[in-house]
Amino acid sequence: MSFTPVIPFGGYTGWKFLAKTRAAQQEAFFTSAPQQREEAYFRERIGSIGSAEALVADRRLLSVALGAFGLGDDINNRYFVRKVLEDGTLDPDALANKLADKRYLELSKAFGFGDYAVPRTRLSDFADRILEGYRMRRFEAVIGEQNPQMRFALNAERELGAIATRSISDDAKWFNVLGSPPLREVFQVAFGLPSAFVSIDLDRQVSVLKDRARRFLGSSGVVQFADPAKVENLVRLYLLRSETRGFGAGYSASTAALTLLQNGDASGGLLSRRI
Repeated sequence: MSFTPVIPFGGYTGWKFLAKTRAAQQEAFFTSAPQQREEAYFRERIGSIGSAEALVADRRLLSVALGAFGLGDDINNRYFVRKVLEDGTLDPDALANKLADKRYLELSKAFGFGDYAVPRTRLSDFADRILEGYRMRRFEAVIGEQNPQMRFALNAERELGAIATRSISDDAKWFNVLGSPPLREVFQVAFGLPSAFVSIDLDRQVSVLKDRARRFLGSSGVVQFADPAKVENLVRLYLLRSETRGFGAGYSASTAALTLLQNGDASGGLLSRRI
């Protein structure tokens, strides 16, 4: 029996409904026949996979592997995925280290094909760890089929706490946020930033995010998101803004970005550079 999520409302009202029913809906999804079949197939086969070539050759295994890191859209980019996996992560010139989207780095690190003589697929608890991530992200994806904003919100709720508690500088944490397309989307919408925001210098992007975080959430640091209440505040702002999103309407991308750069932004001119 397949699973169909129940989300009768959109926006923040829908989010609150999902919060109340999430445990029951997750249980129904995790125990659904299609999900159980995919998990059983992965458990049975993954221990025999010793190379990136073998993994990308099995579409069902690859689907779970990519899905566990939110990279399911790459299922047909087998050469690219194989390159990411075979390069590993230890060499600074490895492909995963050069990509802005750090989900590829986590994927390559998790499988270890390019880093170790014996890949991590041979470890006894490997299937459990990958399936834990796959299970949660698949639930988010199914929710997203009905309401994409809910999927982004669920992703933010899951990822932000982990980033907030990492032992790295605050700027590095903001770079981690910018390196995650789903998180970037949540912050851009929540903070009223145009799509052309991505075209400005990364250091300036961080400065803007810090300023907007201080203005809307009371603190400029990513560490605040170790507090679930702060994540909830961000999600609420994101969902409310999603319903009324219109920043830059009627303008070209470059015009919208220039408007942002010239509006003062309470940032002391940090965004005065033309693009």
